[in-house]
Amino acid sequence: MAITKEKKIEIIKEFGLSPQDTGNTEVQIAILTFEIRDLTEHMKINKKDVHSKLGLYKKVSKRASLLKYLRREDEIKYKNLIQKLELRH
Repeated sequence: MAITKEKKIEIIKEFGLSPQDTGNTEVQIAILTFEIRDLTEHMKINKKDVHSKLGLYKKVSKRASLLKYLRREDEIKYKNLIQKLELRH
């Protein structure tokens, strides 16, 4: 269910400024997006998994907060990020 270490490193390289740049808002949003997609697939199979559903809701809420922050701080980065991640807003 969780994304692998290799996938996380790949995401950090793609969206971060350096390999250790895990605190960047764009990196956090990208990691959350991949985790949300993974959990969504899990929920399609396991409809009664309440604990995973709660985790999914928390991740979606956190991503929404980070997207709101990024949009407020730098609209150009926000638009580029949602285009890269194929999010609709």
